[in-house]
Amino acid sequence: MIKGVKRLATDEEKSRLDRDTQLLAAIVESSHDSIVTQNLDGTITSWNTGAELLFGYRADEAIGKSVTMFIPAALRDKESCIQARIRNGERVDHYETVRLRKDGTAIHVSLTVSPLKDGNGEIVGASRIGRDITERKQAEDQRRLLLKEMEHRIKNVFSLASSLITLSANRARTPAQLAEMASGRLEALARAHALTVPSADGADSTAQTTLHELIRTILSPCLDAADDERLRVTGRDFTLSSQAVTPLALVLNELMTNAAKHGALREPSGSISFDCAEQHGHIVLVWTERGASTLEGAPDHEGFGTRLSQITVEKQLGGSIKREWTAQGLRVTMTIDPAYLTPR
Repeated sequence: MIKGVKRLATDEEKSRLDRDTQLLAAIVESSHDSIVTQNLDGTITSWNTGAELLFGYRADEAIGKSVTMFIPAALRDKESCIQARIRNGERVDHYETVRLRKDGTAIHVSLTVSPLKDGNGEIVGASRIGRDITERKQAEDQRRLLLKEMEHRIKNVFSLASSLITLSANRARTPAQLAEMASGRLEALARAHALTVPSADGADSTAQTTLHELIRTILSPCLDAADDERLRVTGRDFTLSSQAVTPLALVLNELMTNAAKHGALREPSGSISFDCAEQHGHIVLVWTERGASTLEGAPDHEGFGTRLSQITVEKQLGGSIKREWTAQGLRVTMTIDPAYLTPR
């Protein structure tokens, strides 16, 4: 009788354990997170649907393979450290790293790696729970870039304002004339700077701006009415799409600021030519400075403004930008996809 009761209790416990195991397996399989188990050698022993979605491998492609299959070669030394910690019974919480999808795409993931123990308490492997944080990382990178751009712009505005006041002081004959010239230049600077900032309400207020008009507006803070010879705009004119005005104005404003601080616009006899042409299905814009006597060649390092201009041309104008330093000054060539520049 007692033996029968014990057998019944054992059967009930086994049935309950089976149900719990099935429930746990269902939870793991339906999780949106990647859940992978491995043995102590790093061989994958289970692979849920979340792992398939995250890494692109089916379960039959992953099980039996090493976990290094989706770890970049440069990060495998760190994986060895994680394996050592697992053998010591340690847990690795929310470890942010990079992994590779089946197609070779790099993704940012947050990993929690925990030891797995058998019924005797011996460590036999590890579980890895991973979550895709690529979008969050991209948003953080974008935020850092915007903050750095804001800092760069503010510094440039103050530096350029100082240069404009100095330029006005060199030409003014009276305090009143200095005030008038400085005020006019700063107002022109405000108009030019406004073109580098997208409209907050998305209003299409710059759709009819042309390329020649844009370059003259951007450079107007540094030029007087009698300075026509200091700026020469040649070649074909293009009507710009509203989407192209802000990124192009940003790049031109960067060139103008550097020319006023270090280049041709710093010198009374310095000049700039800007040529626009269409070549082999692309729009080619060439900015050439002459008379920059203080220029000593290419800078020792690439500044943030240079990187920002490159990113802007590549990402927002579908083109490329090249800089050359000559004895006379800087020469910049931008090759742009017309689809990004002109109205469709």
